[in-house]
Amino acid sequence: MAVLNRVVVDETRIREEDGPLWFFDVPAIAAVRADGLDLDARVTVIVGENGTGKSTFVEAVAHAWRSRIKAAVKHWGPPVTAEDSSLNWILGLDADEPLSHGGCFLRAEAMHQLFGSIDGEGIETRAFGGTLNTRSHGESFLAYLESRLSERGLFVLDEPEAALSFTSCLRLLALMGLIADSGSQVLIATHSPLLAAFPGARVLEFTDSGIEQREWQDLDLVTHWQAFLARPDAYLRHLFIPERD
Repeated sequence: MAVLNRVVVDETRIREEDGPLWFFDVPAIAAVRADGLDLDARVTVIVGENGTGKSTFVEAVAHAWRSRIKAAVKHWGPPVTAEDSSLNWILGLDADEPLSHGGCFLRAEAMHQLFGSIDGEGIETRAFGGTLNTRSHGESFLAYLESRLSERGLFVLDEPEAALSFTSCLRLLALMGLIADSGSQVLIATHSPLLAAFPGARVLEFTDSGIEQREWQDLDLVTHWQAFLARPDAYLRHLFIPERD
């Protein structure tokens, strides 16, 4: 059995006084509300254009997971902020009980704050090989992730490629393999064709019409990058005003 099997919208948690909830106007989130979403693969990769709800969804899953963990878990991920949607409060999780304590939630824009709180405690930095925020963004990200591999749990990563070089993305793929092999689970939202290529991953594309399961080689983000790398001039000539003699 997976750590997290399925996510649904619990209609009983929607309050009339909250009024219309904007995220249900996003087709992919509306699809989750209508049909739920199976997440029982060892690695689930979510891709899609900006604005299709990728981050809204994975952040809501992460916050819903954290709020339901029975025991106190330090530094599992950043807390809910005013910028986060309220979707996490109305999600229902079909998962192991009690929820596994391992794993983490990482998103690029909140890493510095999370790592700063860890560094501030001093004694705990030994688990990470030293302070985190004194290293590069990518190095601190990977050090934090490696420190949490020993316990079974859920790893939620929101566009981690923002912190990583090409080589570091390859290292993250290797870590994802270790995570999956240990019985943990990865849910990742990404624009990276490299990270989306994890062997055996279930790839879900959030679109303007809902959610589609896709093969890696058929993804627009893959074919677009392949075309650009083969002939960058074919794209660039449409973006800039030609130089005049």
